[in-house]
Amino acid sequence: MKKILLLSSFLITFALPVMAKDLPDFTDIVEKQGASVVNISTTQTVHTAGIGGNGALPFPQLPEDSPFNQLFRNMPGQEGGQQDYQTQSLGSGFIISADGYILTNAHVVNDADEVIVKLTDKREFKAKIIGIDRRSDVALVKIEASNLPKVTFGDVNALKVGEWVLAIGSPFGLENTVTAGIVSAKGRALPQENYVPFIQTDVPINPGNSGGPLFNMKGEVVGINSQIFSRSGGYMGLSFAIPIDVAMDVQAQLRAGGKVSRGWLGVQIQEVTKELAESFGMKSANGALIAGVEKGGPAEKGGLEAGDVITRFDGKSINTSADLPRAVGATKPGKDVVVEVFHKGATKSMTLKVGKIPEDGDDASAKPAHGGLAKQEPNKFGLMLRDLTPQEHKKINSRSGVLILNVQGSAVQAGIRRGDVLMAVGDSDVQSTDQVNKALEGIAPGKLVALRLMREDNLFYVTLKAPAK
Repeated sequence: MKKILLLSSFLITFALPVMAKDLPDFTDIVEKQGASVVNISTTQTVHTAGIGGNGALPFPQLPEDSPFNQLFRNMPGQEGGQQDYQTQSLGSGFIISADGYILTNAHVVNDADEVIVKLTDKREFKAKIIGIDRRSDVALVKIEASNLPKVTFGDVNALKVGEWVLAIGSPFGLENTVTAGIVSAKGRALPQENYVPFIQTDVPINPGNSGGPLFNMKGEVVGINSQIFSRSGGYMGLSFAIPIDVAMDVQAQLRAGGKVSRGWLGVQIQEVTKELAESFGMKSANGALIAGVEKGGPAEKGGLEAGDVITRFDGKSINTSADLPRAVGATKPGKDVVVEVFHKGATKSMTLKVGKIPEDGDDASAKPAHGGLAKQEPNKFGLMLRDLTPQEHKKINSRSGVLILNVQGSAVQAGIRRGDVLMAVGDSDVQSTDQVNKALEGIAPGKLVALRLMREDNLFYVTLKAPAK
């Protein structure tokens, strides 16, 4: 026993110095790059109705002689007038040019009435917002100053998973706070963030870090700290940064014209699952499945159809559905590109002209109406259907589709819901319940079939396996 204890002590004594030697030293990066990181504070005026105004708290009904009547009458906004108050928020940013251009997050300065930039030497400047791009969450602001310390930029493509990275920012308003971690993943897709291949790290990031730089071990900026995954509002080990190459492309367009122009196809897409790939006859589950094609859009004009799977776009491989929006968005509108698709059992190439993405709020989609129940039996796939009325066809802007009135069995497990509109079975559009049932009856037991559905304004595919007889 004594020998074992002595051996353990020996290992501990000599192992610790080796571990300490291998740990990175961030002091040089902080000393050289810390001055290029700034604190950003914003002020925003919020307008709200006063007490008794539209949408506000109602004026209480009190007896005429109540002593509280005078109290409520003297409260600001009692007559329903608007009340203005100011909110303040804090974030981070970093200087990209000696003449005062600064990168930060769009959500840090969005809707701000005033933006104040504070440097590490305690100087403060009122900043002008040059441009904001909400889709990438990048903003460019400018202060009137010269000979400012600026960051250097790194190569995101050379960044490796497992590599040490460093963040400097103002979490909870604590200026020039330094935190470190490793790169957890690259090219990460997040919900509602289709145009950014995020860098995932385990660097501690908290509110106030937004807009600050992510450095590699050479002291080069490789990203802008943008988001965290959190159930509590604080750091939980999952942080996401915008790659600096994406941010610099955005800022160049913002500096040139105040807005960003992106390519657009006019398609709704989804991931290709193993089951969908099998139902389409694909050898592997890769690519972006087109669930819907917008009428008059570049995709329709180029010949793309719902059910096609895009596997290459303008020379770039499309391995997952998240790859397509990034590739298309980075393409200059008006450019002719070659697209490779898996179409009805075969691979083919086509050329189409990329359009310009509509501004936020420009496009609107019709929503299908939910019809009443009819007295009929579900088919063998557990779907109870009825034909759409002419008015319902008009609402969804399509001559195809049948309404799903009820769902049973495996159809429920597949995610199909009452009120969905069934648009196609396999690669064939459907216009009646008879057509649907006939197509489904032809599916051999145990085989998978892909169904294209519309739910509200979204088109997507699910797979169902034909039951045994």
